[in-house]
Amino acid sequence: MFPKEKFAEISEKYMDTIFRIAFHYVKNQSEADDITQEVLLKLYNTQKCFENEEHIRNWLIRVTINCCKKVFLSPWRTHEPLETYKDRLSFSTPEHGDLFYMIMDLPRKYRVAIYLYYYEEYSTEEIAQLLHIPKATVATHLYRGRELLRKKINGGE
Repeated sequence: MFPKEKFAEISEKYMDTIFRIAFHYVKNQSEADDITQEVLLKLYNTQKCFENEEHIRNWLIRVTINCCKKVFLSPWRTHEPLETYKDRLSFSTPEHGDLFYMIMDLPRKYRVAIYLYYYEEYSTEEIAQLLHIPKATVATHLYRGRELLRKKINGGE
């Protein structure tokens, strides 16, 4: 098991990141909360020795993505419209809120790649490793996601 002091420190540091990735993936706050708890529980129970802080972060993101994928296989999965959460979400400017909703409307593969690249500042190579897909596929997802966002912004689609 993970030492309690180290677990508390890492949990505090990465809980928000885990939640945001899960929320971008599943588009549901309660499922994202459940995934966050599950990931932190896996961290607490892990026997894995981490080399450094970056190794821990990558492991947490990989486990988060795997937990998100597992949610989609569940027969209990429910889908709540994103509008359900509008009152609970806050943004520094209205433009950030508009962009958030445009990103959330993208297909999952583009949405996750854009989030990891722009918000978590991962390189295309790191995203490829995290998602277990080729680097060229990540670049394509980013390109197509940006094109869809550009069309939404310019054309109001």
